[in-house]
Amino acid sequence: MQMLMTKGKRKSEHYVNNKEFYQALVEYNLKVKEAKEKGLPKPKITNYLGDCFLRIANHLAYKPNFVNYMFKDDMICDGIENCVQYIHNFDTNRTNPFAYFTQIVYYAFLRRIAKEKKQLEIKSKIIERSGYDEVFTSEDGDYSDMNSIKDNINYRFS
Repeated sequence: MQMLMTKGKRKSEHYVNNKEFYQALVEYNLKVKEAKEKGLPKPKITNYLGDCFLRIANHLAYKPNFVNYMFKDDMICDGIENCVQYIHNFDTNRTNPFAYFTQIVYYAFLRRIAKEKKQLEIKSKIIERSGYDEVFTSEDGDYSDMNSIKDNINYRFS
């Protein structure tokens, strides 16, 4: 039996169209320059740009190295906040804003993980000093100590 296969190019669906994203950034930068010349405050970013930042952060949060964190929402929020904060640093002479903002989100994720890791270490030290080793109890009465959670986080970043 012969299988029929269609030969045609499939248009890949990207969650952020880099050309449209670039054009929106160029337009935003022009508005910022006009506002600066007139002595007005910076204009708000467009909904489209905000949506692109949200899509980039959400998609990156589902990559294998970020998917299992309990504080994933905080990571996404940090990434979006950093994109908005550093939107004016994008060089419009470059044509790949997707890569630029993905890197911003990526490093925002790493900073959030480092903050949470530091907080976990502080909690661990407090628990050690208080003399309580068993912190978390599951519904079936199974105990796991803070050190196993800490070891799990350290394993991910080794």
